[in-house]
Amino acid sequence: MLLHSVTLAVCFLLTSSSPQKTAQSCVFSVLQSSGLSVNCSSLKLMELPHLPSETTELYVHDNQLTSVPPGWFDRLPNLKKVSLSPNPFRCDCSIQYLRNWLLKNKAVVSEEPLCSSPDSVAQRTITCLGDAYFSSCSFPRIHQITTSICVYVSYNTVSAVMVFCINLLLLWSLKLARKSTFTLYVEERHSGFEADSLRSLKPKHRRRLHTGLSGVSADSDSLILSEDLERPLLNMELLPQVLETLHKKHNIKIKAT
Repeated sequence: MLLHSVTLAVCFLLTSSSPQKTAQSCVFSVLQSSGLSVNCSSLKLMELPHLPSETTELYVHDNQLTSVPPGWFDRLPNLKKVSLSPNPFRCDCSIQYLRNWLLKNKAVVSEEPLCSSPDSVAQRTITCLGDAYFSSCSFPRIHQITTSICVYVSYNTVSAVMVFCINLLLLWSLKLARKSTFTLYVEERHSGFEADSLRSLKPKHRRRLHTGLSGVSADSDSLILSEDLERPLLNMELLPQVLETLHKKHNIKIKAT
């Protein structure tokens, strides 16, 4: 019994030094049977203080409480007596946790607390509020988790749709390119390629031209250059085969206009 009392006293000291402690301290009493009695009545509390789990009796009537934080009573599994009324409880979504707890622990509560506001449910017991009254409510944590999941899913969905659309566009472009036929129209005045347009000065031509300028006879170099330039670089006899290959393998047509 002595050891149990010392334990409760230590818990009381830890609770009193906690940063969550309210401005006005509650009265803690060690019960002879077992447990801890906490009297926080008539202290004008606007929120419930942090209490040790060994609390078995709790008195918080005649305060300014408007709601109970979700999960607050879950930290006090040994409660055998609770006094909550009167308090100006606001019966909106924030009171849903207290209502559910009261329904499960009616034998513990000495007097059922009443709603103070809004006017539509004023002076009604909190436990009288049906599930339909809270149909549009959700706990903050659940709402936050749901919102995070929705944002994550939405982001992934949008990203996946964008990637799918890009891939679909690329496949469509590739398929279109494979089936497309490219036609190049050449005017009649360009259909007979002049030899001059298909010739170029090869390196050997430049060397010969440079040698000619260095002292070799200009007439002999001019003769050699003229003979080389008269040879077209493109064999006109192979042109039909080239055009046929372009048409069969690449769908490119060259037509004269």
